[in-house]
Amino acid sequence: MVIVVVDYGAGNLASVVNALERIGAPVIVSRHPAPLERADGVIVPGVGAAADTMRHLEELGLVPALRAAIERGIPFLGICMGLQVLLEVSYEGGEHRCLGIVPGVVRRLPEGITVPHMGWNEVWLRSSHPLFAGIPDGTDFYFVHSFYAEPSDSSWILGETDYGVRFASVLARDNVMATQFHPEKSGFWGLRMLANFVDLVERTRGGLPLEAPV
Repeated sequence: MVIVVVDYGAGNLASVVNALERIGAPVIVSRHPAPLERADGVIVPGVGAAADTMRHLEELGLVPALRAAIERGIPFLGICMGLQVLLEVSYEGGEHRCLGIVPGVVRRLPEGITVPHMGWNEVWLRSSHPLFAGIPDGTDFYFVHSFYAEPSDSSWILGETDYGVRFASVLARDNVMATQFHPEKSGFWGLRMLANFVDLVERTRGGLPLEAPV
């Protein structure tokens, strides 16, 4: 089993890799498209700005490789900026086209609250999902962000969080999963979520359906 963590210069790459290594996940870090062609799972971490993220992904030739990996049906996990670039457009510092996997836009958190949203906050699930197997609903995870995803198709929203606005903190459909929070900084339950993702990669690699009993 091979899980590729995409290196496009994101600042939290090392902490994501360290967390995966703690749970014994077979990780390859790559900034090249070729390993994505044979990956069993892909993780796109990230902090920073959408425009810079998309520019780096495009310069490294990773945009078509990521889309192809998703279309191939392998489990994909986006973390923080890795979630936001799944949308069609981000309004961070202008208007920037993103990957367009999830219909909708990325907006700034509303005026009148402290930005960035930094610290622990609850995640409430709309439905059960194997990514959260064994994790109590309403568990606190660690957030650091100033913008949030606003999908135009609400069926993409798996989990929500309140912070001046009730926003989509988890997206999921088929093999695509993404969190606005940082599981690698979220202690025991964050590691559990990453371990669940590894289990999903193993299931799909073995030809089993993604949606196992929770």
